[in-house]
Amino acid sequence: MEDNMAKKKKKELTPNDIMKLEIAKEIGLMDKVEELGWGGLTAKETGRIGGIMTSKKKKRKLEDAKKQL
Repeated sequence: MEDNMAKKKKKELTPNDIMKLEIAKEIGLMDKVEELGWGGLTAKETGRIGGIMTSKKKKRKLEDAKKQL
């Protein structure tokens, strides 16, 4: 089991992974993620992270579009 965990930790983080970690820290779920993994979160907690990610992506997309004008 530890070998499997070590392999997962070697994976390079994508921008989405980084955003997900930042949001988990912001809303106070990082301890739970570190202890139980992402699968240890409730559907409500996971949905909250996803919703915040979506709104941040939309906001970023709008800001990028305004810069191009």
